[in-house]
Amino acid sequence: MRLRLPEERPTEPPTGYKIARPVLSQDGTRAGFTGVSLGGALPYGVLDEARCVYGLRHRAPHRRCDCGFHCVHDPATAEAMLCTAEHRAAVLLEVSVLGAYIRFEQGFRYARQRVRTATVGPCACGAVAAALADAGWGRPGWRGLVATCAGCVRGRTALSPAGFARLAGDGLRVRAGGGVVAGDLPAGLGVSELVAEAALLQARLDWFQTQLARLDEGGPQG
Repeated sequence: MRLRLPEERPTEPPTGYKIARPVLSQDGTRAGFTGVSLGGALPYGVLDEARCVYGLRHRAPHRRCDCGFHCVHDPATAEAMLCTAEHRAAVLLEVSVLGAYIRFEQGFRYARQRVRTATVGPCACGAVAAALADAGWGRPGWRGLVATCAGCVRGRTALSPAGFARLAGDGLRVRAGGGVVAGDLPAGLGVSELVAEAALLQARLDWFQTQLARLDEGGPQG
């Protein structure tokens, strides 16, 4: 006997959450995402179909393979993955699970998806992201992007969140999900840093005064 999994026929596509890295095509005409683990070598679009990462010809998701898109049920579970060092630059995606899928305790493995929303984290400096800029890594034909504030973009290739959404197409919405707005710091924030800087400046001043005193003592004798 072959074990048959129970079939579901939802009236609406299930919603899932996952993390991914935003990417921009080499010619700058397309935007998409790449996975953070198994599917990292295969960039995908907002509306796309999963392919077997091992190059096998079966359709994803295959029960005897781990191919297919992956997502979790709970956004908090996906957000928790962003805490790890290797995933700090990833974005949070809200997706519609399309086509055939296999349900697990925490999520789905499935054939097709539509990315509805991408939430971009803060810049590495802590400010709210104003752009997605060249991250310094990539895949053949694709540049990896990272959330960046206006002050940290400098001369790098960059897209505004709206520009990324326009290139990605298919109704994608991109929004900034956190960070500190310049001029909107909570009261008292930065006092310890200012005290430390003042102490450093005072130490340097003391050092210079000591050197000047030594020069005076060792000057020419009359």
